[in-house]
Amino acid sequence: MKNQLDFEKPIYDLQNKLEELKRHPEAHSLGVSFDEEIKKIEAKIAETRKQVFSNLTAWQRVQLARHPKRPFTLDYLRSTFTDFSELHGDRLFAEDRAVVGGFARLGGQKVMVIGTQKGRDTKENILRNFGSAHPEGYRKALRLMRMADKFGLPIITLIDTAGAYPGIGAEERHIAEAIAVNLREMMLLEVPTMAVVIGEGGSGGALGIGVTDRVLILENAYYSVISPEGCAAILWKDRAAAPKAAEALKITAKDLLELRLVDEVVPEPLGGAHNDLATTAANLKKHLLGQLEQLEKLSVADRLKQRYGRFRAHGHYVEKQLAA
Repeated sequence: MKNQLDFEKPIYDLQNKLEELKRHPEAHSLGVSFDEEIKKIEAKIAETRKQVFSNLTAWQRVQLARHPKRPFTLDYLRSTFTDFSELHGDRLFAEDRAVVGGFARLGGQKVMVIGTQKGRDTKENILRNFGSAHPEGYRKALRLMRMADKFGLPIITLIDTAGAYPGIGAEERHIAEAIAVNLREMMLLEVPTMAVVIGEGGSGGALGIGVTDRVLILENAYYSVISPEGCAAILWKDRAAAPKAAEALKITAKDLLELRLVDEVVPEPLGGAHNDLATTAANLKKHLLGQLEQLEKLSVADRLKQRYGRFRAHGHYVEKQLAA
């Protein structure tokens, strides 16, 4: 089946068996009923789905985060948010369609939403540059953030990128400088800010719109300084070691929450966000509104102090003396 992941095979095998049984010619020509058998298979599918998705490895969650049918930023802008009005261009070089942003409403609250956007097919992926932004994408994001800060609108960013675009054009237009400026300026914004990793959270490309008061992550998303394949190529000299690298990197939502690199995990329906966008969007809205309510209770000075403190605390570790 198209878009089927390896670990989903037992579920799809049972679903195919169920479809064959429902289409069985004898069920119609001879009046034979397979209702009891159908109920057994449906129960088995539910049990197998629960067993598979309750015990996912880090690499399997990476595969889900990259699922071609997984909801993207524009999907959430049509479901979690309302009244989205897109704004374009960085006013310096060009429009970058890997980054979308504009005014929207979250419940009854006016907000500025910015996110990285991938494509569903080859044509759209070329248009969106596979979700990897050029410098102008980060400069557009910063322009919108400054506008939101000026008008007192909370800022929400949706992260779904393998990383910033590493091509010659991006280097010529100073991609590192564009991201660095965003890191600095986002630390100084006076309005409440929140980021959500909805799929892939790759390296500086993700962090370029991720320096916020609160960082949330969907249950099957990942956030990492390097992709598992890149890490495997460096440490094991073999990209096939990506599953091992994914475990070592501690990039899943559960790991990140334990390490205090994210503040909250947004649950997904069993089987992943692509199986039930409506429920995922509702969960995201609920968590965002909850975090926003907490942030708005803080003074500007307290928000800035807490924001600075949370990022300064990243990377702390404790060395233990091993027994001889």
